[in-house]
Amino acid sequence: MAYVQPAEFAAKMVDAGESKIFMATKDTLIRAYMAGAILALAAAFAVTITVNTGQPLVGALLFPVGFCILYLLGFDLLTGVFTLAPLAVIAKRPGCTWKGVLRNWGLVFVGNFAGAMTTAVFMAIIFTMGFSQEPNEIGAKIGKIGEARTLGYAAAGGAGLLTVFVRAVMCNWMVSTGVVAAMMSNSVSGKIMAMWMPILIFFYLGFEHSIVNMYLFPSGIILGGQFTWADYFIYNEIPVVLGNLVGGLTFVGGMIYATHFKESPKRNAVRNDDVSGIAAE
Repeated sequence: MAYVQPAEFAAKMVDAGESKIFMATKDTLIRAYMAGAILALAAAFAVTITVNTGQPLVGALLFPVGFCILYLLGFDLLTGVFTLAPLAVIAKRPGCTWKGVLRNWGLVFVGNFAGAMTTAVFMAIIFTMGFSQEPNEIGAKIGKIGEARTLGYAAAGGAGLLTVFVRAVMCNWMVSTGVVAAMMSNSVSGKIMAMWMPILIFFYLGFEHSIVNMYLFPSGIILGGQFTWADYFIYNEIPVVLGNLVGGLTFVGGMIYATHFKESPKRNAVRNDDVSGIAAE
């Protein structure tokens, strides 16, 4: 499956970040829109599986299919560009600036949100027979998820905001690891296998993903969840976006850049012939 060495995929990360900064507005928006729509559909798929089987692990095992589809099609999630775009500036690629990074982040956020909202409306129509009936079991579950992960955090005050932020940090640690893992192989099967593992971890552990939430929470409001748009943004989306930024840029982008792209010189070793043959225990 043609494993790519860390130094090579670290360079790919910087190249990818540079391409995101210089991408045309039209292409950035289209790719972000499609990524948001596909990931939202994967979230609906996973919730449906969980409700129908009663087994959250089965839903988590199958959720990464959406991530794999959008990655292989070359679409962009905010969580991924949080990690990649800044690396081009840090590496001092010509023409790459923080203004360009912020432009990319803003466009991808808008595109992801629009795509997720499209899927939210489409699935709400399906869950309610064109809004002519009460939400089915799956729609009701989505509404309850929205309540628990907004009002639940709000009830805990500062501790709740800290919790949602840390869950978001942990989320993009795993999700961006999936983005980078896909660069570790030159084959489609290798990319899928590498992506699947960290995405499974994030979803099953209930970490907070800003784009998944762009589907779950607006969908929950549409389907009658007892929380408001203000609850969604204040107690979930805003702290989750910030946590996703910190998690992806520090634990993935920053760490890999620091040790594989900018590897420090090897230490000078002083050989001692008396002990060189002794095995480490």
